[in-house]
Amino acid sequence: MAGPDPLGAWRRFLALPNESRGKTLAVAFAVSAVCAILVSGATVMLRPIQSANRAAEEQARIEALVAGIPGMADLLAQSGGTLGTVVIDLVRGRAASDVTPATLATALADPANWTALDAGQDLAGLGQRPDYAQIYLLRDAGEVSVVLLPISGAGYNGRIDAVLALSGDMNTIAGLSVTRQSETPGLGARIEEAGWLADFPGTRTRDEDGTLRFAVARGTAASVYEVDGITGATRTSNAVTRMVRFWLGPDGYGPLLAAIRRGEF
Repeated sequence: MAGPDPLGAWRRFLALPNESRGKTLAVAFAVSAVCAILVSGATVMLRPIQSANRAAEEQARIEALVAGIPGMADLLAQSGGTLGTVVIDLVRGRAASDVTPATLATALADPANWTALDAGQDLAGLGQRPDYAQIYLLRDAGEVSVVLLPISGAGYNGRIDAVLALSGDMNTIAGLSVTRQSETPGLGARIEEAGWLADFPGTRTRDEDGTLRFAVARGTAASVYEVDGITGATRTSNAVTRMVRFWLGPDGYGPLLAAIRRGEF
């Protein structure tokens, strides 16, 4: 007596007319299942490659952005290391846990993410300070060698925006780039000139007691904490002094810089 034919059901299925609804549905289901398995497998296999590509794209975007800041490309080339970006929670002086570079604009559109500054705090004349800021870090062998800090403040004729670069000790200026200003041409507007900005590298910001000493001098710099003033532009010079002091102070990046100095970042 012949045993059961394990292929009998399959043969009966193949014998069905091609226009059979059951056969059509079964074939469609089988094809869908095979495609789903292939797609899932490809996704798993390609995930590391996709992650690497996204990381490379992000790195290229950061480098292109920073390279567009006058003077910063040369600074970074001299410093070496790997450039990265992070959003800082300025209240905590730490990396933000729920805001990324991609969501920063949305976060700052919410008035709740801004802190009002009283007259005693508001050295830079901003009125209010964002609770989050995107900074750039250059790391060499795991250590922060340069940090790029966006800063802003009220100038004589309007807002001044700049990027301040600090060396790894978080106390020595590596460079400054003014990215926006509307000061008086030939006077305060000279804060954009390469000759004046060249005076910043090597300038110290704090003394041995930790007191902020940075200043734009009224004339020629007389200490390691000063840069030369701009003749005829005292108000703009004072605005730059106040702007730098505010952002390096307790209501700006001060807590972050202290954390970096302690090796906690």
